Amino acid sequence: MADSLAEGETRRDFLFLAAGAVGGVGAACFAWPLIDQMNPAADVLALSSVEIDISAVPEGQGITVKWRGQPVFVRHRTPKEIEEARAVSASTLRDPQTDEQRVTKPEWLIVSGSCTHLGCVPVGNKVGSDRGEFGGWFCPCHGSHYDTSGRIRKGPAPKNLLVPPYSFVSDTKIKIG
Repeated sequence: MADSLAEGETRRDFLFLAAGAVGGVGAACFAWPLIDQMNPAADVLALSSVEIDISAVPEGQGITVKWRGQPVFVRHRTPKEIEEARAVSASTLRDPQTDEQRVTKPEWLIVSGSCTHLGCVPVGNKVGSDRGEFGGWFCPCHGSHYDTSGRIRKGPAPKNLLVPPYSFVSDTKIKIG
């Protein structure tokens, strides 16, 4: 047996190496579940994004969807609403943003449905509801008025309605989140 070992190597060296390898594998097997439990749960991943079919939304109307437990307004804007939104000079706004900065496709506006004042849900996404002085949304709780681009125009709200991260999956589907 001594003939099979290289000069200077002993059985003890082999045992140390083997025990170290087994210990390393054991530590990795122990650590894996602890590290894996830090991944987001399935219910959290399910809420992180939502796909919406927008083909049934007629021009001039909108729908409200839930994303991460919060309302999101999806409005199919008319050419008149787009024109009104683009005609406003950003320098005259409290929270200056152009319409082009807020939309990917001009005919579709996607904004968070929570007022930036105290988190109320503004009205105006349904036909016949009060859309405020600027044709967008109106928060009846404290009187904030938003325009057709979701920008604050009057009232106590400090910021525009937030634009969530979204992308067009196809011409008739959007993915929020």
